Amino acid sequence: MDSPPSPLKRSTLLALCACVLVAQSMVAAINLLIPQLAASSLHPSATELLWTVDAYVIVFAGLLIPVGALGDRRGRKGVLLAGLALFAAGAALSALAASPALLIAGRGVSGAGAACITPATMSILVQLAGPEHRARALASWTLAIGLGGLAGNAGGGAVGQFLSWRALFWLMVPLAVLLAWAVAVAVPRTDRSPHGRPDPRGTLLLVAALVALLAGIIEGPTYGWTSPRILVLFAVGAALTGLFTWYALRSPAALFDPRVFRSRRLRAAVLGTATGFFGLFSLFYANSQYLQYVKGYGPAVTGLAIVPLTIGMALFPKVATRWQAASGPRPAVATGLFLIGAGLLGASTADAATPYALYACWLLVISAGTGLCMPALTVGVVSALPAHQAGLGSGLGTSAREIGAALGVAVTGTVLAVHAADARAGSFADAMSPALRTVGAVVLVATVLVTVGYRTGSGGAAATR
Repeated sequence: MDSPPSPLKRSTLLALCACVLVAQSMVAAINLLIPQLAASSLHPSATELLWTVDAYVIVFAGLLIPVGALGDRRGRKGVLLAGLALFAAGAALSALAASPALLIAGRGVSGAGAACITPATMSILVQLAGPEHRARALASWTLAIGLGGLAGNAGGGAVGQFLSWRALFWLMVPLAVLLAWAVAVAVPRTDRSPHGRPDPRGTLLLVAALVALLAGIIEGPTYGWTSPRILVLFAVGAALTGLFTWYALRSPAALFDPRVFRSRRLRAAVLGTATGFFGLFSLFYANSQYLQYVKGYGPAVTGLAIVPLTIGMALFPKVATRWQAASGPRPAVATGLFLIGAGLLGASTADAATPYALYACWLLVISAGTGLCMPALTVGVVSALPAHQAGLGSGLGTSAREIGAALGVAVTGTVLAVHAADARAGSFADAMSPALRTVGAVVLVATVLVTVGYRTGSGGAAATR
């Protein structure tokens, strides 16, 4: 018997996926503009350059869970439109910045906008698609996340080679306005959750905990993992997380109930999501430097040279959806994460003499793995919570993505620094090999843990209620 038609229109799906693609692209695009920014009239210090990159990610990831819950309670479309407005305002502030401080502030404002956009788009999709079409809709959303990283690399590279760094931010302003118009026209309003009330205390505790944790992860390679600054950040993050848990277990209207993590399936899906992006962003970080320092490519070609990662992300989500329907999520998740780890180990063998075609083959392996596992992992996080908490589920999943991505960059940067990587071709190639081997090995170990969690875990929202 055929399933009932989905109320999710193609125009709605395209508008929502375009929003999340643009928001995700600004995580990666700035990395390829660092040389131009360093030589610009702003004269940023090394620390200011670091915060120019990190402000977006820290605010973005820190606000995801509370903003996702806010959309469930106050209206997802309204939060999405507010996010696009914040994103445009932050981009305009960055483009007009006359000092590093204003540029960093603009990046933070845009990050707050992205935090509104990402969970709202997913939760709207979950509400409109319904259980029968949810996997397919979330596969498209996951593809948009991956394409956003690639678009950021390609766009940032092109701007870095042919235009001023300000052009990237100016481009985002009319693009956000166009997306807001598309959302206003094509996206219907969804029902608000009748459950829960605003939880300002819990929100403040959780945001502060996430910000401290992310700041420690991102700045660890710069200051040293055992430096007082980093140890204090991790201690504060751990203390605030414990305080949030204690508070949430006793509050009648907590931001979310920590007992949802009793579900092994949810824990496995969150770990798997973080693991996938841990590997993917480690590759993004090393790739741009390998192609420029070792292969001698310019910024624009470097941005395009990672395009093979789009192929598996575009083709394999459909395979993963069918495989999940026939055999459950475990085989697709295990195979996908294994391919990411194996692809990283393969890419670790690249040096100056490696033909680009061979290097691209390893990118294709990683791409296929991402396309296989990410749709199932995304569905796993969302389906582990009740339908009225779709925004919160999106926030949890996307927070796992951003924490995994930050860890991937931090671990890779640390190993590169230990091996004294610099802009010389031989030096960087020698350092990239152990960096990607380390990340690949971590991904493979985590794959075993995730696979065991899927085998023994109970899934579905019911398990968490």
